[in-house]
Amino acid sequence: MRAITYSRYGGPDVLELTELPTPKVGPDSVLVRVKAASVNPVDWKVRQGYLDAIMDVEFPVVPGWDVAGVVERVGLDTPELKVGDEVFGYVRKDWVQGGTFAELVAAPVRTLARKPASLSFEEAAAIPLAGLTAYQTIQRAGVSAGQTVLVHAAAGGVGGFAVQIARALGARVIGTASERNHDHLRELGAEPVAYGDGLVDRVRALAPDGVDVILDYGGTDAVAQAPQLLAAGGTIASIVDAKARDELGGHYVWVRPSTADLEALADLVAAGTVRVEVAQVFDLADAAAAHEASASGHVRGKVVVRV
Repeated sequence: MRAITYSRYGGPDVLELTELPTPKVGPDSVLVRVKAASVNPVDWKVRQGYLDAIMDVEFPVVPGWDVAGVVERVGLDTPELKVGDEVFGYVRKDWVQGGTFAELVAAPVRTLARKPASLSFEEAAAIPLAGLTAYQTIQRAGVSAGQTVLVHAAAGGVGGFAVQIARALGARVIGTASERNHDHLRELGAEPVAYGDGLVDRVRALAPDGVDVILDYGGTDAVAQAPQLLAAGGTIASIVDAKARDELGGHYVWVRPSTADLEALADLVAAGTVRVEVAQVFDLADAAAAHEASASGHVRGKVVVRV
């Protein structure tokens, strides 16, 4: 099969289009014919070696954790899925090696769910990691109807999902973003505020009594400013700063594969409550350019690779 691989840590230039054997399929896994995969910031961070201290890596690595495709073969005990099912998923395993930037990927059934019929494979591939991250932080923080939620980096891939999910739960959402993305946040249902000096005052002007929940997806000084912004009894959940948990008693979240959570996201998409934004689509051979586009910070929505 064709696959993108790298045999050492480094920049996008270490990515190569190669031929690899078809992956073996374990008892609780299925073989997925990949139609599309998407790029997340963690993909190029792994490629650069930033996760070497916490995850075993076996070279050559096939990058990518997000996937959408069709089940081609099933394992010995996979009653959840059958050959021909269209699926999407967050195929993160316990080590880094057999990723989704390939024609075929062996995926544990716990990492997959059926693809929403209304979405293209490219759109479905844009959901898993970002959508699950948003969904799981919102669940962990206990967001509910009537609350005021502050979403940092609200125009990013995770933040955009979080705004929509929180609004679907009946929360009021304030979102931080650069001014060029403020109209976009309004379309998603958030009240935008600009980054930078004076952020606390700008948020307090909208929520004088403070916010009930802060969701930190990369805001500058988000944890440091949280005590000034949280209402009494409020909480913070962060995916970037463990101090949210260790110093403020909130939550530090590392997204997990979950069929149930993927199904919940699929239901939200099917209902039209959550929309998916694809920024750019690249061919598999252009994976290096896809990584560069994702890392540039100049795209809104997900960068997707078509296989």
